Amino acid sequence: MESEHQIEQIREQQKQSWNTFSPGWKKWDTFNMEFLRPMGEAIIENLHLKGNEHVLDVATGTGEPGLTIAAKLPHGKVTGIDLSEDMLLIAHSNAQKKKIKNYETRAADVGDLTFKTESFDAVSCRMGFMFFPSMEIAATQLHRVLKPEGRISLSVWDGPEQNDWVTTIMDAIKKHVTLPPPLPGAPGMFRCAPARKMEELLSLTGFKDISTQRISSTVDYESFERYWEIMLDVAAPIVAAMSAVDEKTRAIIQLQTERSFRAKNKSGKAKLNYAALVISAHK
Repeated sequence: MESEHQIEQIREQQKQSWNTFSPGWKKWDTFNMEFLRPMGEAIIENLHLKGNEHVLDVATGTGEPGLTIAAKLPHGKVTGIDLSEDMLLIAHSNAQKKKIKNYETRAADVGDLTFKTESFDAVSCRMGFMFFPSMEIAATQLHRVLKPEGRISLSVWDGPEQNDWVTTIMDAIKKHVTLPPPLPGAPGMFRCAPARKMEELLSLTGFKDISTQRISSTVDYESFERYWEIMLDVAAPIVAAMSAVDEKTRAIIQLQTERSFRAKNKSGKAKLNYAALVISAHK
């Protein structure tokens, strides 16, 4: 189990990182939300919403899938929480643009929720669990704030071999940058990928009828240049690694990433594969 000091450190790092990268997420919001939409749709389907629920959207980021859920709740509402105030500003702006009035944002730490016990009918969380300082504490908190029989549905990334969209650039970087090995259980893209990891976590927390589905497809970047730009605008670990290299090495990494990208797109397309797990359960 992580110590309180470790949790505090990780929480602050995550908060800083998402605040720092919020302009990139705003810039590429349409692209990213389209990329992540299938996972959001699966989460919504698994929540079996009737239209009058109060849903907690955890790690709401720029607002999804919370905004889409809110639009499906004529007599309900969504509270979107995130550590990053800057991401929440984008979410709030997106809600206004879409004229969605039953979606509210709140800066909150999933490991220390101030909501009353049994406050929510359902919980959604798309691509958040991998980054929580303590997944055990987060799951316990979400179980607590859910009403009896309330449903939870969340998505996480499957393993690296099924996610070329991130490994294509990371594999090239690793040839030139010595990345410190992540601490066991530390936040990271593929932290939740090991078989049955999330099922066991939810089961230990008290959730029942846990099911997992796998979603896999490709994401179209349109061109290598666009892929490179997006990854350097939104991916904190990539930017951190690239900041440690000189111009010559950066050019080599870009060339090697491009070769790998094109090798995966021999017909001239600009697509890379991805796979995610969607885990659902009820209290």
